[in-house]
Amino acid sequence: MDKLENARRVISEADKAIAELFEKRMTAVRAVAEYKRERGLPVLDEAREAALIEKNSGYIVDSEIKEYYVDFHKYAMKVSRDFQHKLIDGAGTECGGTAEGAVKIHVDLKDSGYDIEISRGALDRVGELLSLDRKVMIVSDDGVPEEYVQCVARSCREPIIMRIPAGEESKSLACFEKILERMLGASFTRGDAVCAVGGGVCGDIAGFAASAYMRGIDFYNIPTTLLSQVDSSIGGKTAVNFCGVKNIVGAFYQPKKVIIDPNVLGTLPKRHLAAGMGEAIKMAATFDAELFSMLEAGDPYEMVDTVIERSLRIKKRVVELDERESGLRRALNFGHTVGHGIESASRGGLYHGEAVSLGMIPMCSDGVRARLLPVLKKAGLPTECRIDEEVFLAVSHDKKSKRGGIDVVLCDKIGTFALANLTVDEIKERTAKAFADDIK
Repeated sequence: MDKLENARRVISEADKAIAELFEKRMTAVRAVAEYKRERGLPVLDEAREAALIEKNSGYIVDSEIKEYYVDFHKYAMKVSRDFQHKLIDGAGTECGGTAEGAVKIHVDLKDSGYDIEISRGALDRVGELLSLDRKVMIVSDDGVPEEYVQCVARSCREPIIMRIPAGEESKSLACFEKILERMLGASFTRGDAVCAVGGGVCGDIAGFAASAYMRGIDFYNIPTTLLSQVDSSIGGKTAVNFCGVKNIVGAFYQPKKVIIDPNVLGTLPKRHLAAGMGEAIKMAATFDAELFSMLEAGDPYEMVDTVIERSLRIKKRVVELDERESGLRRALNFGHTVGHGIESASRGGLYHGEAVSLGMIPMCSDGVRARLLPVLKKAGLPTECRIDEEVFLAVSHDKKSKRGGIDVVLCDKIGTFALANLTVDEIKERTAKAFADDIK
């Protein structure tokens, strides 16, 4: 016991010293941020960070501990960058400035960091916010108001507009090919860009086209649905559906910038809004207990700006730590395993956010389900559905399938998650019980 207490005493002393040094370090970081802001310098200096890690890790004698120190140092640098971005972004130093009341979130990735601007009226300032003085392929769907598309087109030196049919059917190789044909026919070069104006389908297929044309050209995303604003507009996942399997062909390709204008949500039908709120509820359930409590206590749609910002901050943190979905990012798939099966079996009868909401129900504890169902119902989302073998056939084709089972995300306590590997039979059993309990 003395050995344990002595070790804990040493840790406590070290923690105190680290806290004092952390405060000293971050005070210096504040001065660095001020210097960079005044001179318009970038926050990230990869060469300096690499040199510091190499130098400082040399002070560690124990080779077993050294690799953990490198991870610790990398995280300390990320915290410093986040602090700098907060200080600099708050000053509104980017081209065109930051509008009053705007929120700017920087997604800090090693090779492809970018900003998200959230502000009402941002669509009217798109020419200030994006580099559009070039040829731009604007990809939108026929459900997006023409005024939104034209607002972007007017800011482009040479806009080429392509309207695709609204709905999942447009996430196909055939539609992908048509976009590339238009770009090739218009002689797009590596210096030109693609801009999505629409929901998740537009963002997915436009981003995929941008990633493939000439091995990658600039891509901007202007999401116009709540679902795409809180979720699919960031993170770099681009894809099309193939042979009945959702998002099976695609690429990780980050946008250059994302513009989110909550004003555009005013033209959305209530059901579309609810589908987007389903994704926000998903993220609150697994990552943000405070946001979930807010959704329980109030009207989700009266706090939509807050919901968008907090949802994006959740996804930002996850994407920064796991850009390619090798670990933590899988937690964002809460509700997706069964949800994708339900969506596929509905043959267009359910929106993605509605299906994900249903998919969450079997993957949580009884206590979480008791809190989740009222929030889903208040948001106007479905909580009951018919489950048949077609659902589980789609589940068995899930991209997260592994030998012996399928990786799923469970939520046993609001604000937390756990990853598990379940067989299709185990998923069936959980699903049958969850929906039977709800019907009672």
